[in-house]
Amino acid sequence: LFLAVCAVGIGGTFQYGYNVSIINAPTQHIHKFLNETWSSRYHKELNPDLLTFLWSVIASIFSLGGLCGALIGGSMAIRLGRKGALLMNNVIAILASILMGISFPTGLFELLIAGRFLIGINSGIGLCVQPLYIGEFAPKHLRGGLAMGTSIFLTGGILTGQVIGLRELLGGEKHWPLLLSSSCVPALAQLLFLPWFPESPRYLLIDRGDELSCAKALKRFHGSSEYRREMEDIQRECFALAGEKPKKPWQLFTDRGVRWQLITVIVMTMGQQLSGINAIYFYATYVFEQAGILAEKIPYVTLGTGVCECLTALSCVRSNSVGRRCLIIGGYLLMTFWCTVLTFSLTYQELYSWVPYMSMACVFAFILSFGLGPGGITNTLTAELFVQSSRPAAYMIAGTVSWISFFTVGMLFPFIVNGLKQYCFVVFLLECFFVAAFIFLIIPETKNKSFLEIKKEFHKLNFGRNA
Repeated sequence: LFLAVCAVGIGGTFQYGYNVSIINAPTQHIHKFLNETWSSRYHKELNPDLLTFLWSVIASIFSLGGLCGALIGGSMAIRLGRKGALLMNNVIAILASILMGISFPTGLFELLIAGRFLIGINSGIGLCVQPLYIGEFAPKHLRGGLAMGTSIFLTGGILTGQVIGLRELLGGEKHWPLLLSSSCVPALAQLLFLPWFPESPRYLLIDRGDELSCAKALKRFHGSSEYRREMEDIQRECFALAGEKPKKPWQLFTDRGVRWQLITVIVMTMGQQLSGINAIYFYATYVFEQAGILAEKIPYVTLGTGVCECLTALSCVRSNSVGRRCLIIGGYLLMTFWCTVLTFSLTYQELYSWVPYMSMACVFAFILSFGLGPGGITNTLTAELFVQSSRPAAYMIAGTVSWISFFTVGMLFPFIVNGLKQYCFVVFLLECFFVAAFIFLIIPETKNKSFLEIKKEFHKLNFGRNA
């Protein structure tokens, strides 16, 4: 099970975290490349406004690719299987790496844009299919811990990208094309290791009707002495679904039986993206400067934020013993508190010498709280709230909402910060508090429950108390 999570994660959410992270390091070098390419092609200087536009396209087209990936990820998982979809996804990553790698020697920045779009598609598919696959092969009592592999590899990708992007490694002027094309390495690693593991047992039995292959897969994942209990659980779900075909995303919106599960996933996914984590990273450099850290040392201090996220994701594997509901509510309430403290500390930053250090502590505390709650548990809950026929479509909807929110925050965030300054955290603390209240009122505990048991928990909400 552990090796399967590693084989799935290295080419899944690791790619998302890695490619979000590495684009920051070569910003100035890409600007220079755009200027030189434009001058040699058209024999005139590149207009500064056009330069800003081209850079914005390179940075943001990743989100558009991710949205496209989320829209096709569920369909790929149904047609090719969970494992097959992930393996095919690596072909997209390798093609993207080749395009980004040859953009500099060929002098074609258009290849860089195309490569970023394709690696966005790869990340969108990975974010959709990886938690789906892990949630389906994990035994009930280990589902929460194994599902945290999604967050561990995502944060591990961010940290790896921060390290590889240092100017002493591949973040320098000579090596930035290698940095952008290095995403082929995790893709090749997954192509090498993932074929050794079975397809999702639930997919084999419920979607394909292949009981023999399902039993073999369960023996591989759970051991020959422990697989029967999980086999019975899958058979019960298969019987309850009575041959129901996988649903399309639009069918979920008209299905009263999953109404509140769908609302919950949309609220949690939007809450994760709009929680203020982007504002924290935006303000991190300013906070570190105010604390007296030299500008050239800030990239190394920023590594601490990546380490924070990794440590929190790892600790969440153990913390899942307290239950998903407690973790995610606690995470949002802690984020509400740290937003409040950070608003005051940024307002009175210059009043006392110790206030900048409080701001610095708040940055790390907020990141830890995010990893403990929404960063770690959201994907796990998305897998648990739906039965087999609805799960791929639910991940497509969650992925679409996530990427649209991600893009919206990227577009609106600069205006929010310019308009409200440090008071932008008041908006985020209110959002965190309301999401925590929603989860407290709506979501039942899902720990150690089968997918059918969780469905029954939502039955009264969906159909009324007299159902």
